[in-house]
Amino acid sequence: MSGFDPELSQGARNAVRACLRVQAGEKTTVITDRASREIAAALEVELEQVGAPHRTFVLEELAERPLTDMPAVVLEDMETSRVSIFAVVAQQNELRSRMQMTDVVNRQRIRHAHMVNIEKRIMLEGMRADYQAVDELSIRLLEIVRGARTVRAVNAAGTDIAAAMNPGYKWLKTSGIIDPNTWGNLPGGEVWTTPGEVNGTFVVDGVVGDYLCAKYGDLRETPLTLVIEGNRLKSAACANKALEEEFWRYTHTDENSDRVGEFAIGTNLGVRDVIGNILQDEKIPGVHIAFGNPYGGHTGAKWYSATHIDVVGRRFSIWADERQLMKDGEFLI
Repeated sequence: MSGFDPELSQGARNAVRACLRVQAGEKTTVITDRASREIAAALEVELEQVGAPHRTFVLEELAERPLTDMPAVVLEDMETSRVSIFAVVAQQNELRSRMQMTDVVNRQRIRHAHMVNIEKRIMLEGMRADYQAVDELSIRLLEIVRGARTVRAVNAAGTDIAAAMNPGYKWLKTSGIIDPNTWGNLPGGEVWTTPGEVNGTFVVDGVVGDYLCAKYGDLRETPLTLVIEGNRLKSAACANKALEEEFWRYTHTDENSDRVGEFAIGTNLGVRDVIGNILQDEKIPGVHIAFGNPYGGHTGAKWYSATHIDVVGRRFSIWADERQLMKDGEFLI
């Protein structure tokens, strides 16, 4: 495919040049699907312009969706790549195939852009951010939270959580500037860790993650209220009972699916409000957490889950110990 909306070019240029910093001669694997093919075409043009040889795989041409496993031909191609891009709309029960892909990324230290559920609006918003500014903010934030014992977050919707930090777990920066040590989502813009223990109430008046995001969208009018005790989800309540029940089932898939595996602060200054897509919404300046897989290969957490689902709220005030970092969604640092 060669034709695409030229409005996609700026976001694609940011992805290839500013975020992945692809150099001439660096072999790149592009993984996409039919829904994201136009965006992938814009990325391919940028790769061609920097002189990076690449091979593009369209998942529906290789296997039936939803994927049980990542096609072997894709994984084999990644083994010899320095860069990879995953621009795909997620389907239910495909997390295993994505983990197979990121296993190769981690082992081969590939600079990997994870663009799950990418859409045109994101290419025109979050992917047009000034990633140098986002990175500088993320570095400042890391300097503060790495030494914090507790991070607390509240908002007007009713969130009030306290996350006690485990000094043995690493804080990481995925600001959109991707290096071989940590693959990152694009659009980028967050600092995150596996918390030691989270307690309190988190009101999801933004979005929930994975395939549930596309299904339920913006939750401003029907927020999901989660009670967390000892780092475990104790209850979930929502006026939308279908969401409540499906979220509860998802977070009880295995023994650690209900465990808080991620505590994150969004830092993408180009994102102002929820659009109903987790890929961008989790980068909003504010707090999001995730239940399930702690990505312990990065943070040092020793436990595991086969699931991972983010939850996002709006307009937080945040404190690291006694220092206030954010007031009503605006950074103070």
